Amino acid sequence: MSSFEVRGGKKLHGEIVPQGAKNEALQIISAVLLTADKVTVTNIPDILDVNLLIELLEELGVKVDRPARDTCIFQADNVDVDYLGSETFRKKSGRLRGSVMIAGPMLSRFKKAYIPKPGGDKIGRRRLDTHIIGFEKLGAHFEYNEEHHFFQLVAPDLHGCYMLLDEPSVTGTANIVMAAVLANGITTIYNAACEPYLQQLCKMLNRMGAKISGVGSNLLTIEGVDYLGGTEHRMLPDMIEVGSFIGMAAMTQSELTIKNAGIEHLGIIPEKFSQLGIQMEFRGDDIFIPQQDSYEISTYLDGGILTISDHPWPGFTPDLLSIVLVVATQATGSVLVHQKMFESRLFFVDKLIDMGAQIILCDPHRATVIGLARKNKLRGIVMSSPDIRAGQALLIAALSAEGKSTIQNIEQIDRGYQYIDERLRKLGADIKRV
Repeated sequence: MSSFEVRGGKKLHGEIVPQGAKNEALQIISAVLLTADKVTVTNIPDILDVNLLIELLEELGVKVDRPARDTCIFQADNVDVDYLGSETFRKKSGRLRGSVMIAGPMLSRFKKAYIPKPGGDKIGRRRLDTHIIGFEKLGAHFEYNEEHHFFQLVAPDLHGCYMLLDEPSVTGTANIVMAAVLANGITTIYNAACEPYLQQLCKMLNRMGAKISGVGSNLLTIEGVDYLGGTEHRMLPDMIEVGSFIGMAAMTQSELTIKNAGIEHLGIIPEKFSQLGIQMEFRGDDIFIPQQDSYEISTYLDGGILTISDHPWPGFTPDLLSIVLVVATQATGSVLVHQKMFESRLFFVDKLIDMGAQIILCDPHRATVIGLARKNKLRGIVMSSPDIRAGQALLIAALSAEGKSTIQNIEQIDRGYQYIDERLRKLGADIKRV
């Protein structure tokens, strides 16, 4: 298993371009199953999770032409539906949480689907109830296979309906939308997720011939159609990478420019990093972060300690709370980080404490960070990456720390960040893969 060796304390300098959005890619690539025509997708991130999904589609019988690492031409005109029930599919899809996204398109077009027990991050339980209940309301029936731990769904006749989701799940909404586009009648989804990546999916489906209205709101109306055709689609820049690079620049006292950042799609993300005291300039679609010797966390108007918590879009994404937490360790001031969605995502703070950070883990969902104001620098240690976002947070901590850090289990980082070591070396980081 590979590790990163990082010698921290170096200031970085230069320009970096964020990769295509991972969370968008898992939805968009799954949606190619809805048509027998060619679908061209560009700005695909070259990362483990996305490449695993592309391999899954190929094994399903989807033709994949990859003229460049960031471009794929898909054609699902000869899909082997029976492959979904195979042991091979169960093993491979079990490694990837995103594999659940092919259920909606398969139900919609082929009337059957299999959902394995989710794999991927060890960040706590991710329930499938929203997906399954949504499919049921559209007319699907499911059975759970106790022996092999997967759901088998059949839907001889999908029909439109009204549904109020119990949570605005992004993957749940996307899956239900993809199931509904070819259903008979009109489907109305209230309390739908409205993230930019879901908006991207709906816009792509509309270009393919779907009839989806309310895009960008939490009330989607889908009029079922008989056929979807091919299209071309380009991924947005990954907002999680953009946020990670903003935090990295502040932690390492670096002057960085994030090129083609997709600023209009970042929502509240820049504001949250501004609350940590990080300065930014928007130059067209680029974000310039000047070198800062120090940054101070804001307080509320009454002097109360700032709380940063996750919330469904347009609130703050949970994927950046790990970055906020690590960046706060070197700030002036204190902040309470409240991770509501996943019960295990803050459990990497013990590694930051070992590095010298002052953090109180209040419970599985809340941590208070007392900023060190750079009076005591973090020190390098040997640590392991528990999940994608914690792994990137630990990498940022290592880049700012004194001495050598070794980060093990970096497959977790590779799942979400493409060529991260190569890209950081170009900025002047001392990092190598061993």
